[in-house]
Amino acid sequence: MTARAVYRHVPHTIRHAPEGGITYEAFGVTAGCDAESGPHDEQEAAQDWALRHTGRTGHDLFRRVVTDHAKVTRAE
Repeated sequence: MTARAVYRHVPHTIRHAPEGGITYEAFGVTAGCDAESGPHDEQEAAQDWALRHTGRTGHDLFRRVVTDHAKVTRAE
């Protein structure tokens, strides 16, 4: 007797989950710079940090990261 398996493919969707919020961060990537803004709830706060950092150090290259939370739900 051989075992059989039946697979059912169910469509799902993935969307932003507002209850998870969004965070904004900036990371200095100028050679030798390891400064980072830390997570902020407002985009302007991370941008303001980068502007102040440039003013203090002259570093002018940053990596910006926006993080959100997503929720997967069954489409049925």
